[in-house]
This record gives sequence, C-alpha cells and structure tokens, in this order.
Amino acid sequence: MAKVKRKQVSSGKQKKKVLKSNTNGIQQKSSKHLKVKKIAKHDFSTMSVDEFFNKGLDDSNSDSEELSEDAILNSSMNNVDNHDEVDSDIEQGSDEEMDEREDEADKHKRDLEKLKKSDPEFYKFLQDNDNKLLNFNLSDEEEDEEDDNEKSQVHKPSGNLEVASDESDFEDDDENNKPKDNRVITLRMLKKWQSDIHTDKSNKTIIDLTQAFHAALFRIANQDEDKEPSHFRVEAHQFSTHEDYLILGSAVFNGVIQLCVLELGPAIRRFLGLQQGSKQPPHKCKKFIKIKRILKGYFTDLLQLLLGVTSANIQTILLKHLHYMATLLVSYPNITKSLIKRLITLWGTADDAVRVVAFFCILRITNTQRAGVLDTVLKSMYITYVKNSKFVSFNGLAAINFMRRSLIEMFALDTSVSYQHVFLYIRQLAIHLRNAITMNKKENIQAVYNWQFVNSLRLWGPLLTVTYNKTTMQQLVYPFVQVCLGTIKLVPTAEYYPLRFHVVQILMDLTKETGVFVPVLPFLLEVLTTYDFNKKHQRVSMKPLHFTCLLRVSKSQLQENVFKDTVIETIYGQLLESLTAQSHSIAFPDLSLICTIQIKQFLKKCKNANYNRKLKQILEKIQQNCEFIENERAKVTFNITNFKQIEGWEAQIKNKGTPLSTYFESWSKLRTIKKNKQLTNNEELGDYKLPTIKKVKRVINKESGEKVELFPSDSEDEEGENINEKPRRGKRGGKNVNKKFVDESGPVDDGGEKDIVQDIEIDNW
Repeated sequence: MAKVKRKQVSSGKQKKKVLKSNTNGIQQKSSKHLKVKKIAKHDFSTMSVDEFFNKGLDDSNSDSEELSEDAILNSSMNNVDNHDEVDSDIEQGSDEEMDEREDEADKHKRDLEKLKKSDPEFYKFLQDNDNKLLNFNLSDEEEDEEDDNEKSQVHKPSGNLEVASDESDFEDDDENNKPKDNRVITLRMLKKWQSDIHTDKSNKTIIDLTQAFHAALFRIANQDEDKEPSHFRVEAHQFSTHEDYLILGSAVFNGVIQLCVLELGPAIRRFLGLQQGSKQPPHKCKKFIKIKRILKGYFTDLLQLLLGVTSANIQTILLKHLHYMATLLVSYPNITKSLIKRLITLWGTADDAVRVVAFFCILRITNTQRAGVLDTVLKSMYITYVKNSKFVSFNGLAAINFMRRSLIEMFALDTSVSYQHVFLYIRQLAIHLRNAITMNKKENIQAVYNWQFVNSLRLWGPLLTVTYNKTTMQQLVYPFVQVCLGTIKLVPTAEYYPLRFHVVQILMDLTKETGVFVPVLPFLLEVLTTYDFNKKHQRVSMKPLHFTCLLRVSKSQLQENVFKDTVIETIYGQLLESLTAQSHSIAFPDLSLICTIQIKQFLKKCKNANYNRKLKQILEKIQQNCEFIENERAKVTFNITNFKQIEGWEAQIKNKGTPLSTYFESWSKLRTIKKNKQLTNNEELGDYKLPTIKKVKRVINKESGEKVELFPSDSEDEEGENINEKPRRGKRGGKNVNKKFVDESGPVDDGGEKDIVQDIEIDNW
C-alpha cells in the first residue's frame, strides 16, 4: 500500500509539472493573439484625419475594455479546454510510460531466467556477489527516498556516554543501586551458585548453571550456526554479533566450565536421589521430568565442546567429567550415539592420555547400554583401528598396541555379539587371501601383504587366545590359523622374511596360551635351507636392521651384512620360543627330531662361525631337553592312550621346569631389555648427555713453570717448541703441535660445585 501511495504522489507531481508548462505556453499564445487583434482593430495608419477626429476617446476606451474583457473570457475558456486536454494527455503519457517500464521489467526477468538455464554457474556467481541485479525493482527512486528517510531517522547517541571499566566485577557495594541486567553472569553470581548448589533442593540452580554453560559455549561456537538462545549473558567488555550474548571474559568462562565440571554431576545425582554405584536408570526417578530437557541440552553442549576443543589438557578434563556423567546418558540414546562417535575418534587419533580416558568413557557407556550400543561400538572401533594402523613406526607402535589391547577387551565383553563380527572380519581376510592366490596379481598380493592385514591378524590372534574358553569362539581358531599359514606361503621369498616372522610370532603366541598345536617350525627351518648364508655381502652397514616395523626388505638391504645377522638372530629367538612351548610335552623328542636333523645340515654347509655358534647352542639345549624328557618318560607306568594322566604328567613337568625353559627365561629377560632400549632410543639420547665444563683450571707446565693455554690460536708465534721431541705433522701440514699456551680467560665462579671434568696433564697432551 505504501508503494502504491508513493507512485500516486510521484505521478501527481509529474502531472503538476506538465500542467504548469502547458498553461504557461497557452497564456503566452493567448496574449500574443489579443495584441494582434487590437492592432488589427485600431489600425490608425489606414484612417484619414476626419475619421480620426470623428471618433471619440470614450468609444476607444470602451472598445478597448470590451476587447480586453472578450479576450480574457475567450482565453479563460480556452485555458479550461486546454487544461482538460493536457490532463488527458498526461494520463495517457503516464499509462504508456508505466506499460513500457513493466515491459522492461518482464523482459529483464525473462532474460534472467534464460541466463539461469543457460549458464547456472554465472547465475550463482551473481547471486553471491550482485544480488541487487537479480532483484530488479521498478521503484528505484522510491527506494532512494526511503533510504533518505531512514538516514534522517537514524538514532544519534548523546555525548554523555560512560565507558565500562575493566574491574566491573569488583565494584563496591555502593554502586549496586544502579540498575543491572540479571542475565549478565559475573564472578559474584558464580560464587553464589557454588554455595547454593550444595543446599538448593530444587532444580533452579541446576537450570541456571546449565544455561550459563550454554552461554559460555556460545563464545567458542561458530557464529554462523543456529543456536538456541540462552537465558543468561556473561559480563564482558566487547559485544558479540548476537543480540542476546556478550563475549565471555576469560575468568568468567573458566569459572563456568570449572563449576559445571566439579559440581553439576553430584548436584544432579542429589536432586534425583541416586546413590553412588546405583544401577537405577535416571528416567525412572520421580524428579527426572523436571530436568529432562535441561540435561539433554547440557549433553548436547558438552558434545559441541568436545568437537571444538583441541587442547589435550582440556579434552582430558572434559572426558573425565563425561565419564562421571556416563550413567545419565541411558535416557538419551540419540545423544549417546553422537558422543560415542566422537569418543572413538579421540580414542584413535588423540594424544596418549586422551586416548586412555576416551576408552574408559566408551567402556562405561557400553556397559550401561550394552544391548543397544555394543554392536555399533565394536564395528566403529575396528574400522578406526584398521584406518590408524596403516603405517607402523617406533613412535606410533605404542598407540597401535594400546588400540589393539583395548579393542580386545571390548570384544571380550559379550562373545555372542563378538562372534558375528569376528567371523565376518576373518572371512574378509580369507577372501583377500583367496583372490591373491587365484589371480596372482600385484594389486591382489599387496591387499594381503600390508600392515592393515597383518595388524588385523595381530588383533584376532590374541582375542581368540583370551576367549578360547568360550565354545563359540573356539570354532574360529581353525579358519584363523589357515589364513595365517596361507599368508606365509603366498610369496615365500627372502624380501618378505620380516612378514613371515611376524605371522609366525602370532601363531606361537596362540599355541603358547591355548595349547593348540600349530606346526611353525617348518617355516623357520625353511629359511635355513633355502637362503644362502655363505654368500658374501655387497654392502657393509654398521646400523642394525630391525624387523619390528618392517614387512618387506628392499634390494639394497638384502645385499647388506646386517640382513643375514638379523635373520639368524630372529630364527634363533623364535626357535627357542617355539621349542620351549613344547618342552614339557611327552612327545618332545619326537617333535624335535626333524629340527635337529636340519640344524645339523645347516651347520655342515654354513661357514660363518658366528651363525654356527648360535645354532650349535640351540642344538645343545634341544639334546639336553630330549634327554630330560626321556628320563622322565621312562618312569611312567600309565598307558599311552590315557590322555588325562598324560595331561597331568605334562603339567607336573611344566611346573618342575625343563632345561630349555630355564635357559629361555634368562635369555628372554636380556632380549626384553635390549628391545626396550631400541624402542626408547636410549643409545641416541645418551649421545646428547655430554658433560659440560663448568670451570676452567689453569694448567702449568711442570718443566718451565709457565702457564699453558689449552686451546691455542693459529696466529700465535711458534715459540717454546720442545726440541727433544720430533715435530708432528698435522693433517693440514702444521709444523708442531706442542706449543706454548697462555691462559687469558681469568677465574670463573662455579658456585662451589665440584668439577666433573678431569684436569688435563700437559704430558698427556
């Protein structure tokens, strides 16, 4: 309606302008016409003298008056007629003008629609950068008038404005008479809440505290996102872009977070009447309905805070608070899923301390909501474990081991649910292995020979070991062992020896803990028979080679001397460990027979004394253990088919100890110490712990009694040479090394500390 009125006013103005111009023109025309008539009526040049004198002055005056009156009447009538004609012309002109402008607008809109279909990218660019061009409006002049009116109506603040001080929270009580906004959070309000939350039996303080937490969250939240407005604001000295919030001061922000973390959880439990360790769901409490909506909003804000915070210390504090509040999440399954997703991300990618607390939160939430959450948690954690175990290094090995052990604990919670997941994932590994064997292509082999595949085997092996007492999980041992053996046999070349040793270690751990016999000795002895250890190395490397973080050895590493050393060392350790696991068996002499024969053959072929010495030591321990078992077995009186008595006899021998197991225990302790040094890089760190000279002592020449400078400069004169000794030629052609030194450093204050560097004797120098 306002736009229509403005259009009528503007059209009226245009009409008035046109009327004025037309009436002025008509008046000018009429006046000229009258003058012409008068001149034509009283043309004295054509009169004679007699006719001029016969006419009187009165007649001329009357005639002129009549003429003037007639002209005025005629002109007025003509003006009225002309005015009507002008009005009709103006109306026709304005209608035509409006029609033309409307046609232009329609044409502009049609052009824009064509542009939208033909070039949508350019149309989107115009929407982002020049939206006024798309929103074409005919009333541009009216908009300008509106802008002028708005500018004239802008509020101008008065000059008597007060500036807020930085110490507004600590003003005197005398200034409290001034009106204040109760929604502004101050440190005094936080102190009041801290005292009230212990005594308030209603939900008022809890509601105020959760709303204050929401206000604090808005300070670090994204301003573009739509947030539910909070009841409170937090006092600060810079205004935010949101109309209901102020930017938090750091002291108030920290106070709100600290108060919620420390006091909110116990206060909610007191309000609901939940005792410590109670398993009652919160939604079954009578007062839960009073804080249901508030508690849901608080958990949502806590999730947003966990998504936005990157500091490890703050994440640890928030996760500990969430661990305390985890039992209250039973009533909010939708929020629980989002929280678990974030917790699993932290468990897989965050720092070590954050990983541990995140796992405890996942474990507690899963225990309280096992029926609805466990299936999702197992799947998500396994996918996260596989994603983050793609690369293995000494720095990341601890994190991968932690994820594997914690995931094993999660799978062990409920074997009936875990069986389905373990069966599915072992089947996936078997499918990858089958494709690699049948197709024999490079990409299919690489799908098996990678760290993700090996780390999956490392996960399922210990899991089957832990859950072997469950009948459902025992069924998965055989397919798992077949996948491991197929992985070893896929590419049995020297460059994949590290992968072979990793898989053999997995099978040995399974055999040791479960008692399931897996024939791993042939895969170790195969290396001794197939690889030529007498071949001379082409490259020499002083740096030791570790198979801990390797699956494949490069061609250059195969040519180094350390490769053969590492292979022999690994075979030595795994042979000991495998034989020790069967050292108490009544059939040990028979099991070790093939191993003894192949080791003797290797000793005949190998010419390296170091390698022969290690394998001779193993051979001696095997023979000692065989003699021990044969002596004990000779005393047996029960039948060989009596399996229960055989199991009892083996348990007795195991507790008693065998020569091989005794030697392996002492050797494994030394190996563990050595491995820990390698993992922690103690040798490298030791190089940086060099002693520092805290005091420089003067050294006096015993023969001459003169002071000697420790580090002479090259520009000094070569005086005071020792004639008795022969001159030493340096690398750069210096004549003498022994020179006269002068100490000009002066005394050094060492604070009474004892010097840790020995004095340098000039004779030794």
